[in-house]
Amino acid sequence: MANRREIQHAVVTGFQRRVGNPILGRLPIQTLLETTGRVSGQPRITPIGGRRSGGAFWFVSEFGRRSQYIRNIEADNRVRLRIRGRWFTGTAHLMPEDDPVARLRSLPKANSTAVRVVGTDLMTVRIDLD
Repeated sequence: MANRREIQHAVVTGFQRRVGNPILGRLPIQTLLETTGRVSGQPRITPIGGRRSGGAFWFVSEFGRRSQYIRNIEADNRVRLRIRGRWFTGTAHLMPEDDPVARLRSLPKANSTAVRVVGTDLMTVRIDLD
């Protein structure tokens, strides 16, 4: 029998994939992360929440290394990021040593609350923008 974290991950990612991401991805104000699929080599776009700070963009992944986009970053950390309708290129860095709960306190409140509620394996990510 699957444990609670596995069930929560399956339910949340299923909802995001089928409902949340298709809707959020169409909103012009939504921040989007584009990674390169580690198997397909095709662009993969994921709505994310976070905040730009100087030349970097910070966010917290709710499922850490279980997230497909995190696995894509591990294979190729060159990414694109759409912030307020404008695309930027950058290099993503996984920050497992960073305190993701503390980081969420410095990021937009609504998204941070959702990440804390549904997340099981929080991990901070920093994207250094070109």
